[in-house]
This record gives sequence, structure tokens and C-alpha cells, in this order.
Amino acid sequence: MSEMINTQRHTQRNGQPNEQRNTQRPMRPSVIEIGEMTKSYQMGETAVHALRGVSLTIRSGEYVAIIGASGSGKSTLMNMIGLLDRPSTGHYRLRDTEVSQMSKAELATVRNREIGFIFQRFHLLPRTSAQRQVELPLFYAGIPARTAAKMAIEALTRVGLGERAHHRPDELSGGQQQRVAIARALVNRPSLLLADEPTGALDSKTGEDVLQIFKNLHEQGMTLVVVTHDMKVAQRADRIVILSDGKIVKDEYQH
Repeated sequence: MSEMINTQRHTQRNGQPNEQRNTQRPMRPSVIEIGEMTKSYQMGETAVHALRGVSLTIRSGEYVAIIGASGSGKSTLMNMIGLLDRPSTGHYRLRDTEVSQMSKAELATVRNREIGFIFQRFHLLPRTSAQRQVELPLFYAGIPARTAAKMAIEALTRVGLGERAHHRPDELSGGQQQRVAIARALVNRPSLLLADEPTGALDSKTGEDVLQIFKNLHEQGMTLVVVTHDMKVAQRADRIVILSDGKIVKDEYQH
């Protein structure tokens, strides 16, 4: 992976990586607008610069993969996109709302409304049915119970699990558990679906099933961002953004 990234770098006169951008972008409304974002952490006496002036626009309906080696900054960028952390400098507009300086409470409100998360390890409650798992975001959003139940069944049906709504995680396969997690991410009808290594805990066939669900969602107009280290997963997206040393070194459309 690191070898591939190195071959894609373009250098400026000072020898520093130069961010390559594809100018042929679809002119749909933007969901994400990130400008000159930096993120630094202090570890003892050492400053760690996880993001170094990242600028990225993702438009409605795009299917984007963010890929990079360990230490590239992709996980930090995912945390920023998902409103799990705030940048040191720079700006972030999510659906035309500046969110980079919001309080934690404000970020939580926007996050629950606008972003659906899918994680590698599913994060399902062990003694809770699939339907109840999917209803949880609706509960926090204040949706009435009857409406929440209907929306949860619709989301489970959308990922092919309508008949498994009353099953607990220990009664479901790994792939089915991930589909419950996808339904939970979709149930609030978010503006953005953000997936972190979504096939990392699955075998190849089950992982392929999950990627097919992503393809179907993309075809239905969903905006997807998948963060991964696996180029085979990234190649299923329409656009690949490669990070190295906290900078975007390649950004291109595949189709």
C-alpha cells in the first residue's frame, strides 16, 4: 500500500507532496466542504500533525473511498467528517452549516441527524433484537415509538433482514449483524453514510454482500464515504482519495 501511495505523489519545487485533484467533479450540491483542515495532537513533548491542510469537497450522491496506510491520517479525517472530533484549524461545512467550532452537544445533535455510521465491529447490543437496535437512533431523536418501529422494519427490509427483525445478534451471522448495523445507520435517513473498514471483520463472500448493499444504496442516491486500507474495497467506489502523511496525495474519479 505504501509503495502504491509513493508512486502517486507529485512534488513541488521544495520537494513536498503536492495534492492532486480531479477537476471534473459533478456539480451537485455539496454535502461536505473541508478547507485547509489541520489536526495536531500533543503526545508528551512531541506534536503529532495528523492532518496537514486537507481540503476536500464531497457532493450529494457521491461514493467516495478514503484510503491510506497506517499513520496516513485517514482515521483522523474520518473522525472529523463524522463530527467525532474538531479540527485544530481550517473549516468544515456539512450541508452548508459550519460545524468546525460547534460545542460537543451541538455536534452530537447534528451527527445524529445528518450522519449514519457503520463500524468494523458492528457495535450491537448483545441481548437486543435487530429491530430494537435499529430503533435506538430514533429514540435519541425523539421519534414516537410506533413510528420508530415502522421505520426500523423498513430499514431492515431495505437490507434484506425484514424477516429477522426479532432476532438477537447471537442468532445472526456476521454478515447479518453488519446488515443490522447498516439498517441502524440508514434509519434516520441521514445525508451521509460513513463506513469505517466495513468489511474488515467479514469473510470475502460476506464482505462482497455488504459492498453490494453499498452499491445499491449509491444507485438510490445515497452519499457514501468508506474509510479503508483495502484497495479492493476502495475500487468499488466511484472516487478514491489517497492520504499520506496527513495530506491528500491523489484524488480521482474511476468512472
